[in-house]
Amino acid sequence: MHGHSRTLREPTVSGTSEGTGSAADSIRSAITERHLAVPAASAAPSRAGESERRDYRAAFNAAHLAMAVVDRDGYVVAANEAFAGLLGSEPQALVHQCAADLVDLAAEARTWAAYQEVLRGRQARLRCTRRLKHPDGHSLWTEVTLGPVPGTGDVLLSVSDISDRRDLQARLRHLQMHDPVTRLPNRALFFERLSAALEASSYEHGGTGRIGLCYLDLDGFKAVNDTLGHRVGDRLLTAVAARLTQCADQSGYGRTGGHLVARLGGDEFALLVEDSTGTEQLADLARSVLAAVQEPFDLAGQRLSVSASIGVVERTTAGTSATGLMQAADTTLYWAKADGKARWTLFDPERNAHRMTRQALSSTLRPAVERGEFELEYQPLVDLESGVVRGVEALVRWNHPQFGTLTPNRFIGIAEEDGSIVQLGQWVLRTACRQARRWQIEQPSDAPVFVSVNVAVRQVWDSDLVGDVAEILAETGLAPQLLQLELTESAVMGSAGRPLQALQALSDMGVRIAIDDFGTGYSNLAYLSRLPVSVLKLDGSFVRGFRYEEGTHPNPADETIVEALVQLAHRLGLTVTAECVETAGQAARLRGVGCDTGQGWLFSRAVAPDVIAGMIGRQTAASEASAASAAVSEAAAAQPDGPAPQPPGPGL
Repeated sequence: MHGHSRTLREPTVSGTSEGTGSAADSIRSAITERHLAVPAASAAPSRAGESERRDYRAAFNAAHLAMAVVDRDGYVVAANEAFAGLLGSEPQALVHQCAADLVDLAAEARTWAAYQEVLRGRQARLRCTRRLKHPDGHSLWTEVTLGPVPGTGDVLLSVSDISDRRDLQARLRHLQMHDPVTRLPNRALFFERLSAALEASSYEHGGTGRIGLCYLDLDGFKAVNDTLGHRVGDRLLTAVAARLTQCADQSGYGRTGGHLVARLGGDEFALLVEDSTGTEQLADLARSVLAAVQEPFDLAGQRLSVSASIGVVERTTAGTSATGLMQAADTTLYWAKADGKARWTLFDPERNAHRMTRQALSSTLRPAVERGEFELEYQPLVDLESGVVRGVEALVRWNHPQFGTLTPNRFIGIAEEDGSIVQLGQWVLRTACRQARRWQIEQPSDAPVFVSVNVAVRQVWDSDLVGDVAEILAETGLAPQLLQLELTESAVMGSAGRPLQALQALSDMGVRIAIDDFGTGYSNLAYLSRLPVSVLKLDGSFVRGFRYEEGTHPNPADETIVEALVQLAHRLGLTVTAECVETAGQAARLRGVGCDTGQGWLFSRAVAPDVIAGMIGRQTAASEASAASAAVSEAAAAQPDGPAPQPPGPGL
């Protein structure tokens, strides 16, 4: 018997009471081939095989799983009741219909190609998810599976209704992608939406090709949680979320019909604007959000007022990544906080470049000390009465391999923040003391110049400054009286405990302590009598008041204030140095009010050590010439009156 090799579309005679050519008979070879291979030599086995085939046909028709047999051309040969019911039809009505149309396999090119491969026997299995529409109008999600029927060229198509599973997955995804407190999209959904918006903008030509973001943080929210409890804090977050959503709905007119509002965590929110039209649109949105948040909140009888800081970024989507956009927004939010809070700030590329440079400097500062990228220059401190160089201030320079030569204002603040000022300060102190000692050795005939070194207050707290100074002085051989340490007024005036003890120990050692930029900080004169201070350095803002051009009149208050400060310092036994002296007129007026020394471009900019050595050498030579001239004058004055001596004759 070889009837099992015929295709399902061929008419067959079953030999049963069901008659010939029925749909039930036509699936006998499609259920499984191995059950139809019955030897023709025996009538009893034939009857057993026929019974078995009837059992398989009954199982196929009664199965709850929707199934259909499809031939190699893609047409339905047979379908069971479950399959017909799923599609709202009758089994016989589905025969000879295109299976791909029934379950929408041609909707995606990849799925269609895989389906063709299964029909040709080149691929063993296909599984996909399809959304089908029932004739009564409702939609259902299904999982479609296709696999070959062994021994035939046919394919078994099965369809499972997974609508309940999809609904459950959708509910779980909603819970996973939304904040449980505010019901807003959470960080995960926000980044998913942001990435999709950036990707879609790359392929679509109908939009603006731009994207905007308002990154918001509530000011003082932690205080609400700490004082009123987390329950009130959660109510406040929910109320804020409602106002943000209202602002987004009122201003949204993009392709999405609104802007995405998300809670990113804590008291941070984000408003994503797809297809933005420019910075003005984002600025308007930020203004409305700020105004909405600043309106008082009534929460279960409690009236709360909060503010917000907002970072605003708006740019083209081309070349923009989700990470880059969020970094820019986070930086801008930080600026808004630093600028005083309760405001919105627009991203500034130049300001960000400065921040990036600052970060680059911070990451390379410590290794730079070890690599020897720093050097010292020295600016003279000149006696205003005699014009003699009494000392020098050591000023550090960073020869950065990328940014060139950097002055202290570019990196000292960074060093103080990350603590590398301790390591850098030790290097500056040792190098300056070694150089001062070298000048002293090279110019032994003249009074040695002292060296003044700036010290950050963190060096006093985070290191053994007294021990470091003692060790360096012993190592270099420099006398303590030739070292002056400068601290800013704000640092010195706030000194107490360990810093004050360190300053006193240094003073007892013989090291001079100077207050730098005096007059710009606390200006607490009571401290001057209690601190071991030797020198006051007047800030340049006072000295600049002495500089007036021809035809203008000086402000008498400037000279009065400086004169009073100088007199006060002298009465306390302190010397006074004026900074930023740039003209001879300034120097003359400062000398007139009794200022002791001056420092500024009038005398010299900060220069290399060998230039200072030359200045000291010329100063020594001038001093020696002056002394010789004075000696000749004194000798001439000592001669008695009479004829001038004649030169000796040639015979002598």
